[in-house]
Amino acid sequence: MMKQTIHINCDLGEGGEFDEKLMPLITACNIACAGHAGNLETMHRTVRLALENNVEIGAHPSYPDRANFGRNHMEMTAEELQLSIEGQVLSLKQIVESEGGKLSHVKLHGALYNDAARDRNISNIVLRSLEDLGGDLRLYVPLHSQLGELALGRFELYQEAFADRNYEKNYGLVPRSNTHAVIEDREMVLQHVRSIYKENKVLLQNGEFLKAQADTYCVHSDTPSAVQILQYLQRKLAAEKIYIKS
Repeated sequence: MMKQTIHINCDLGEGGEFDEKLMPLITACNIACAGHAGNLETMHRTVRLALENNVEIGAHPSYPDRANFGRNHMEMTAEELQLSIEGQVLSLKQIVESEGGKLSHVKLHGALYNDAARDRNISNIVLRSLEDLGGDLRLYVPLHSQLGELALGRFELYQEAFADRNYEKNYGLVPRSNTHAVIEDREMVLQHVRSIYKENKVLLQNGEFLKAQADTYCVHSDTPSAVQILQYLQRKLAAEKIYIKS
């Protein structure tokens, strides 16, 4: 059987206690850059940890809403939102470069991620803010999203699937207020990932399937069993000659 690789990303630098254990188990990290969480100290520390583990470094900008961890929609003018995103990404980019690394990608966080998935106006603001930064940043986009559609041809895109989240019929994530939103059982996460990776489909809670093809898979660092999930994925996928890319 031919050796295959899978690209796994994780949102880090958000104040969680498992960053050091998670970093060696992933391909890429998305570092909070003071919007929903993080500060200069945590950004420097997380960047160093990523460089030590040869992990791709991305910016994880959000609505500037630390009180709600960036998980609520915020009403902002186009200019306010654009300046906020530019400031967050530029701040991390400068830190990465000061530590001897290179910023590889951008992934939106929380409500901003979800809003950009379905709102073309917000997507365009996001894209303008990133284009103004220049460079060759890769953009992680939700499956079948407005953001992905509008960014096509403007950025290198990675379609992202969530390993530890359930999906709705419209490719949106089941809201966190729902008890079935997060998948914490490691075997269920494995089956979820395997279905998308091998069969290009994602199982919904009602038993139906959606077509889904992903370039990267996210495990959230604040999922309580995140370390155990990643260790299990690493072991079980390797048995099938599928290796987490480094």
